[in-house]
Amino acid sequence: MSAQSRAGQPAPLESLVNVPRLVSAYYTHQPDPGHPTHRVAFGTSGHRGTSLNYNFNENHILAVSQAICELRAARHINGPLYVGMDTHALSEPALYSSIEVFAANGQEIFIQQGLGYTPTPVISHAILTYNRGRKSGLADGVVITPSHNPPTDGGFKYNPPAGGPADTATTQWIQDRANQILAEGLRDVKRLPLAKALKAATTHEYDYISPYVADLENVIALPAIAAANLKIGVDPMGGAGINFWDPIATRYGLNLELVNRRVDPTFAFMTLDHDEKIRMDCSSPYAMASLIGLKNQFDIAFGNDP
Repeated sequence: MSAQSRAGQPAPLESLVNVPRLVSAYYTHQPDPGHPTHRVAFGTSGHRGTSLNYNFNENHILAVSQAICELRAARHINGPLYVGMDTHALSEPALYSSIEVFAANGQEIFIQQGLGYTPTPVISHAILTYNRGRKSGLADGVVITPSHNPPTDGGFKYNPPAGGPADTATTQWIQDRANQILAEGLRDVKRLPLAKALKAATTHEYDYISPYVADLENVIALPAIAAANLKIGVDPMGGAGINFWDPIATRYGLNLELVNRRVDPTFAFMTLDHDEKIRMDCSSPYAMASLIGLKNQFDIAFGNDP
């Protein structure tokens, strides 16, 4: 694929998303359930879209959240529901909508302390850790992220008790039920006001960082990395891992530098991808141009998908 002329260059002002307009559209744009592009459509374990195009709006998240509650009941999944969000502008509104529905349905949910950000592998880790040795009362999770999609996008993914992405049978079930709920005007959606939902006995703030960081030494030879004194450069790319790297470096004595600590829903610090769009794609040399420019300062450098 040929790169456009501005690929790899800093994002110009005109390429930045209007965040107030994007978030307003989440609440004010009403999708038409009869319009094919307005319906819930699960791809890789989740629904993605943008509020500006009527395919990632409050109604979608209310319907999908209710469908997940009904799936859990149908499959007798009654352990904790671990919920995390990334730094995209639509992730926090979607988190709030889902909390309102999960609390109204009596789901035992765990969200990051202080409404912080939680990377996808951390939700998987929480699910697997809880479910280890259990045959019943299993946990599952929701990850609110469109991955490395542009800043205009939102994503809402379901992770079953196996911890990884849901299979197609599961996503089809959620998709079909969510679209039915949309078509019926959300009449089956149970919902509490956010203030009550956050105070519900079933809503818990949880420290996702400490147990994940502590368990890393069981899968990675971190003492060997520390002993080698490798100079490590990390670009969180404005993503959900931003608050995990300092605890990792401190606990394991790593010579690690975060080259970018900015969290900005416009992702204005990014360089443009091959098609001149902002996309936090670690596999793209254009999106990674800023870090590549620093590569000679480190023994190893890498970026994180939001």
